[in-house]
Amino acid sequence: MFNLSKKWKNILGGLVVFTLVSGILTVIGGLYILYYYGRDLPDYKQLANYEPPVVSRIYAGDGSLIKEYAREKRLFVPISAIPPKVTQAFIAAEDQNFYTHIGIDFKGLIRAVLVNVKNVITNRRPVGASTITQQVAKNFLLSGEVRMERKIKEAILSYRIEQAFTKDEILELYLNEIYLGQNSYGVAAAALNYFGKSLEELELEEIAYLAALPKAPSNYHPTRKYGAAVGRRDWVLGRMEIEGYISDEEKQNATAKPLVAVESGQARTFQADYFAEDVRRELKKTYGDDELYGGGLAVRTSLSPRLQSVAERELKKGLVVYDRRHGWRGPLDTMDLFASPFETWKEDFLKLNIPLGIDTWRQAVVLEVREGLAVIATKEGLRSSETFDDLPLEFISLEEAKWARSWQPGERLGPQVKSMAEVLSQGDIIAVEPVDTEGDVLGVPYGLRQIPAVNGSLVALDPHTGRVLAMVGGYDFRRSEYNRATQAKRQPGSAFKPFVYSVALDNGFTPSSLVLDAPFVIDQGFGNGKWKPRNSSEKFYGPSTLRLGIEKSRNLMTVRLAQNLKMDKIVEAADRFNITKDMPDLLSMSLGAGETTLLDLTTAYGMIVNGGKKIEPTLIDRIQDRHGKTIYRHDDRKCNGCLADHWDYQPEPELPDVRDEVLDKVTAYQLVSMMEGVVQRGTGIRIRALGRPLAGKTGTTDESFDTWFVGFSPDLVVGVFVGFDTPRSLGRNEEGASVAVPIFRDFMADALKDEKAIPFRIPEGVRLVRVDPVSGQLAQAGASNTILEAFRQGSFPNKDEQVLDGFNSLVQTKTKLRTGTGGIY
Repeated sequence: MFNLSKKWKNILGGLVVFTLVSGILTVIGGLYILYYYGRDLPDYKQLANYEPPVVSRIYAGDGSLIKEYAREKRLFVPISAIPPKVTQAFIAAEDQNFYTHIGIDFKGLIRAVLVNVKNVITNRRPVGASTITQQVAKNFLLSGEVRMERKIKEAILSYRIEQAFTKDEILELYLNEIYLGQNSYGVAAAALNYFGKSLEELELEEIAYLAALPKAPSNYHPTRKYGAAVGRRDWVLGRMEIEGYISDEEKQNATAKPLVAVESGQARTFQADYFAEDVRRELKKTYGDDELYGGGLAVRTSLSPRLQSVAERELKKGLVVYDRRHGWRGPLDTMDLFASPFETWKEDFLKLNIPLGIDTWRQAVVLEVREGLAVIATKEGLRSSETFDDLPLEFISLEEAKWARSWQPGERLGPQVKSMAEVLSQGDIIAVEPVDTEGDVLGVPYGLRQIPAVNGSLVALDPHTGRVLAMVGGYDFRRSEYNRATQAKRQPGSAFKPFVYSVALDNGFTPSSLVLDAPFVIDQGFGNGKWKPRNSSEKFYGPSTLRLGIEKSRNLMTVRLAQNLKMDKIVEAADRFNITKDMPDLLSMSLGAGETTLLDLTTAYGMIVNGGKKIEPTLIDRIQDRHGKTIYRHDDRKCNGCLADHWDYQPEPELPDVRDEVLDKVTAYQLVSMMEGVVQRGTGIRIRALGRPLAGKTGTTDESFDTWFVGFSPDLVVGVFVGFDTPRSLGRNEEGASVAVPIFRDFMADALKDEKAIPFRIPEGVRLVRVDPVSGQLAQAGASNTILEAFRQGSFPNKDEQVLDGFNSLVQTKTKLRTGTGGIY
C-alpha cells in the first residue's frame, strides 16, 4: 500500500512538474512570439493623426454638387455626426462584443477555429473572426493577406490600439476607412453613392444594407445581385433586433421594403462637364494631384446652374439647326439584320453606346423602308419585346425626313427628298426623337435626327467681376472633351473690330467721324503680291461714319482706320485687353486675323461694357481645405466694417474698386452705344426682337471658316463661337449673323426673362446729341430717322467733317466730303 501511494505521488509530482514546465515554456513561448512579432510593428500612435485621402468636391455658385475627384471616394465624418443607428448596425453585423472585448474576441476566435477546421477539409477559404479593432489594424497598418503571421501581428496591434484609443475613436477610424464597394470608402461616401443621401437621411433598411457590405461588397450588389443583397440586409436587421437596437416591428417594416439604389455616380450632381474639367485642370496645376484627389478640397465655383442649362440647350439647338440646313450625311452605323437571329442582333444593338448629345434623342435601327415611311425599332422598344413579332410599331414618316437632302461638298444640298429609300436603308442605325402628331396615329411616330458635324462653344460671364456663369465647350463632352471655349484658338474676324475702333476713339475720332469705304490695295512686299481686302457684300459705300463701320461691319473702313492709326497701337490694345499676345503688326490683324479663345474675347467685351475696368475670367470663387479653412478667395478685397457685431445706424460699408483701367470710360460707352446699333440696325438685327438693351458684334472669317457673336446686356456678357474642328467653310452665305447670332438671341431670351430691362449706364463726360444715323451730322428739326449719338464733352458733329481718305492706300490725306456728281461714290 505504501509502495503504491509512493508510486502515485511520483506520478502526480511528475505531472505537476510537467505542467509547470509546460506553463513556463508556454509563457516563454508566448512572450517570445509577442517580442518577435511585436518588435517591428508599425507605430499605431500614428492613428491619432489620421487624415485619410478625402474626396475633393466641386460646387456650383448655388451650392449644387458638380463633380467629385478622388482615388478613394471618401467623406470623413466625425463619430459625433454619425447617427447611432449606423454604428449600431455595423456593430450588430461585424462585432457584437465590440464594447466589451480588449481588441480580440476570444469566443469568436474559438468559433472561427472550429469553422476553419471544416473549411480546410472541404478546401474552402478560411474565415476570420476579426473584431472591428482588428479590421482597423489590418486596414491601416497591415496587409490584407490571410496568413498566421499577419493574424498574430493584428492581434498584438489590436490590443495596443484598445489601450491607446477610446471605443468611439476606434469606431470613427473604422467607419471612415472601410471599403463598401462602388469606389465608396467610408459610410458617408457609400450613403451618397448607393442612395444619394447623407447619413442623416438614410432609412433603417438602407443603413442595414450598408452594414451588410464589409465582408464582400461585390457579392451584394443592389441590382446585379438583388436577392443576395436583400437577404444579407435582412440578416443585419435580424442581428440588430437580437442585440436590442431595434424592435420587432421596426425589423418587420424594414424587411418589407424593397432595396432601391440610385445609379452609381448619378447622385444629386449637376452636369457641367466642360466647366468642371477646366476647374480640375486649374486645381491640378495649383495644388497637384495628391491634394486634388485626396486633399478633401471644397471648391465653390462661379457657375450658375440655370444659365448653364440654358447655354447647353441653346448651343446644341443652334448647332443642330445649322447642321440640318446642310443636309444628311448618312446613318451612324449599319448592321445586317438577316445575318443572325433576332435575339443575336438585338443583343448586339443594345450593346451599342453612341452618345447622341440630347436627352430626348434615342438610338434606333431601321427594320423596313417603304415609300412614305421607315419602320424602326428603338432600344426601348427592343427591351420590351421577347420576339420580333412583339415589337411595337415605331416609324418615321416621309414628312419628318424631307429635310434630309444629301450633303454635298462645300456644305451644299442634294435634290429634294421624294422617297424614304433616298434617305434610309434597312439596318441603318440612326438617331431619332419622338414627335407629336395631330389626330389618331397607329404606332409611335419619330423624327429623324443627326449629330452635328460642326461644333462650337458658349461662354457667359459677369462683366464686373469676370466670374464665369456658364461655359459649354462643345456639342457633347462624351463625344469630345476638347473645350472650344478655352482651348481652341481661332480667328475672331470682325468681332475684333471694336478694339480697332476703341483706339480711334481714344485718338480724336468720334462715332460720327467719316472714313472712306472704297477699294483698298497694299503691296505686301517682294514676292508676297498685293493684299486686296473687301467687304462681305462685295460693294463699296463711300464716306461712312465710324458707327456705320461697326454696325455694318465694313472691312475697308477698318483697314483704312488701322493704317491711319498705325498698327502698333492696335497691337498694344490687343495685348491690353488680353485678346492676343505678341500680335504681328500687320494690317490684316485689324480684321481679326490674329488668334484668340472665346473666353478671352468675351472677357475683353466685358471690359467694354463695365466702363473700361480690367477683369480676369475666373471659374473659382473660393477654396477650402479639409478642415474648412479658406485657402483661396477670388475676391480678396478688405471690407472694413463688414464684420460688425451689430447695426448701430452706421453707414453701409463700401468695398473699394481695385480694378485697373484698361479703357477710358467715355470711349467704353461710345463703343457700347455703337454696338447697340449693331443690334438695332446692323448685322445683329435678329436680336432686336427681344426688345431690351443689348449690344454686340458679329464675326466671320475668310470663307466663313469661323463665326462669332459676342454681346452683352448691362450686367451679362455672352460669347458664341461656331466652326468645324478641322477648319473648313461653313458654306455659302453662312456668317456670324446666320449661325452665332440666333444662339446668342435665344440664350439671352431665356437668361434674362425674369430680369428687368435696364439701359446701359452712361458715365460722366458723355454728351448725347441727336444726329442723322447715315451722315452723322446734327439732325434737322422734325427729322424722323434720327439717333442719339454719344460724344465726348467738348466734341460735336462738324459740317466740315473731313474724310479719312487715301487714293493709293499708302498715304493718308484728309479731304473734305465732296458732293454732287463729281465724286466717285
